[in-house]
Amino acid sequence: MKHVLLAGLALFPLLSQAAIPLNDDFAVQVDLTLASDYRTRGISQTQNDPAAQAGATLLHSGGLYAGVWTSNVDFGFGLKTRQEVDYYAGWFWQAAEDVSLDVGYLKYAYPKEGQFNQSEAYGILSAYGFKAAAYYSNDAPNIVGKDQDTLYTYVGYETTLLPADVGLLLRYGRMDFKDPLYWSQNGTGSDSYREWEAKLSYELFEVKWGLSYIDTDLSDDQCASNYGFTDTCGATVVASVSKSF
Repeated sequence: MKHVLLAGLALFPLLSQAAIPLNDDFAVQVDLTLASDYRTRGISQTQNDPAAQAGATLLHSGGLYAGVWTSNVDFGFGLKTRQEVDYYAGWFWQAAEDVSLDVGYLKYAYPKEGQFNQSEAYGILSAYGFKAAAYYSNDAPNIVGKDQDTLYTYVGYETTLLPADVGLLLRYGRMDFKDPLYWSQNGTGSDSYREWEAKLSYELFEVKWGLSYIDTDLSDDQCASNYGFTDTCGATVVASVSKSF
């Protein structure tokens, strides 16, 4: 049985001050993360097991960037892939001190299970801590393996809670599909779901420690109808530790 697998980068920081300068125009940023679960858009990509993730981004002073990111995955059902590899490129425009626009293209690849490969174009508008984003794909595989259109949108907010210097991230998203993919026990189909996250983070010993609460509005029946499991779409707490340089 084939499943639609929702992959994606989870708001990783671009153009961070942690980037390593190569010359006056170019810098490299490396991001390393260990997490108790790999959740993207509310869905576990590791059967609720831990994940080790790494990424590298080449940054240009004009705002252009390109990079690669990878994580272990486990979709069950004897599927051979154990890795997700994402390739991305885009342009980051700092319009003002607290206003920016990020547009780009993502390619998701799954070694040994290429039928799950897909791509997305995205845009993220940030203003004074608030974010609004959209990710569009026209080649996402559906439950019978045919390409379909998808649209993921979210709104969010990031700030620092003083005086404790604790980071706060809030996100509310919606995932829309062209075809119904989620089926209730009574036979009712749905072509969308909603997901949300609240995350606290803190810098200690030169690494960032994170704790997230993540959930979706998918029922157990709806989750099992598309992903084959009842426990990969529900509420969970994800602990993480990350380092950027």
